[in-house]
Amino acid sequence: MVLEKLGDALRETLRKIAGASHISPELIKELVRDIQRALLQSDVNVRLALDLSKRIETRALDEKAPPGMTGREHVVRIVHQELVSALGDPRSLKLEKQRIMLVGLYGQGKTTTTGKLAKYLKKKGLSLGLIAADVHRPAAYDQLSQIGEQIDIPVFGNSDNKDATKVVTEGLKEFNDLDIVIVDTAGRHALDEDLISEMEAVSKIVNPDEIFLVMDATVGQQAGPQAEAFHQAVGVTGVILTKLDGSAKGGGALSAVSVTNAPIIFVGTGETLDALETLDPDRFISRLLGMGDLQTLLERAEEVMDASTAEDTAKKMLSGKFTLIDMREQMEALTKMGPLGKVMEMVPGMSGMMKKGQIDETQARLEKFKVLMNSMTKEELENPKLIKRSRINRIAKGSGSDPQEIRELLKQYNQSRKMMSNLGGNRRMQQRMMKQFGKGDLKL
Repeated sequence: MVLEKLGDALRETLRKIAGASHISPELIKELVRDIQRALLQSDVNVRLALDLSKRIETRALDEKAPPGMTGREHVVRIVHQELVSALGDPRSLKLEKQRIMLVGLYGQGKTTTTGKLAKYLKKKGLSLGLIAADVHRPAAYDQLSQIGEQIDIPVFGNSDNKDATKVVTEGLKEFNDLDIVIVDTAGRHALDEDLISEMEAVSKIVNPDEIFLVMDATVGQQAGPQAEAFHQAVGVTGVILTKLDGSAKGGGALSAVSVTNAPIIFVGTGETLDALETLDPDRFISRLLGMGDLQTLLERAEEVMDASTAEDTAKKMLSGKFTLIDMREQMEALTKMGPLGKVMEMVPGMSGMMKKGQIDETQARLEKFKVLMNSMTKEELENPKLIKRSRINRIAKGSGSDPQEIRELLKQYNQSRKMMSNLGGNRRMQQRMMKQFGKGDLKL
């Protein structure tokens, strides 16, 4: 999970409030100390951590809960609001004709992020071209070219030309008719004069609408000074934080935002070119605190399942006509939405309920179930009641599995069917769901 350790610590802290008989000044001070400790352990800048925790303490002690809100809910709301504020005002990338320049030090993931950003924008219906302006790193052009081939986006570069300004000038002419041009610039191990001069020269030619600082989440306390130096050099308009899927603490990102006033626009959450998420501070902090993010969950679902298919599936469920085919389609849609752990983060109350080992085990079981269903006949998928001992043995042999695994699949199917049947029998719930379909609001 993004900032997993910070999220775990904050959720544990908020549980103290949930279990308290009343909210006392002593409890609030203890809460603030815990939050402060969690922020510092996650590499948030010391000054920022102190300021943030002080604001939470002052508001929690001085402000009265609004009508209809309990003291516990009010304190959680304050924590949420202050953490959201620390991430800066939300800002999304405009989906229009523009030029984008990526900057950052060596090893931060600029080239891979260039591909991720390009794929994200291509899915929005825009035409793109990529320019390999890193003329110093060996094979930088080859790496970007390979990424471009994977996502079917043209790449301009010249491995023999060591003048970045000339490469960029030629590239802009080549891609003049495209909607968006992304320039992948060079990096250094440190922000030295040569790098600053080259970035400034390239920036004058590109005249970018956006300059994104690509920063590795493992940078830690150095995030603030690095971000400030890049901002003074070329004027950073946004931050893309990478490698948040590993052991990175990630709190340094908050420091980067505070010194540049440039919000985090995207976060990289994995190695694949699909692992790039827009960052909405409100949704991000909600997931961090275990409150879920249903809006993003719905958007993910819309990407993998069109509205008509979702509506047909839901109508089948409500009518009791739920087959193994429907179950398989649900599993495939869930898999396309991303790793199970990340999907669970978006469901209110689910974040932190399953440990990584349990999530991995569940993910593996879903994959195994799909293999088993692929060894069944259409007749068996449509009417699972036919699957008795002889058929179980045949399916097990054909899928290279144990008969007990088929029985586990059938047990899971029967539980799901029973749940759907109960939902279908709830007339009020059924009417509410169908009303939502009529509005076109319900996508799942």
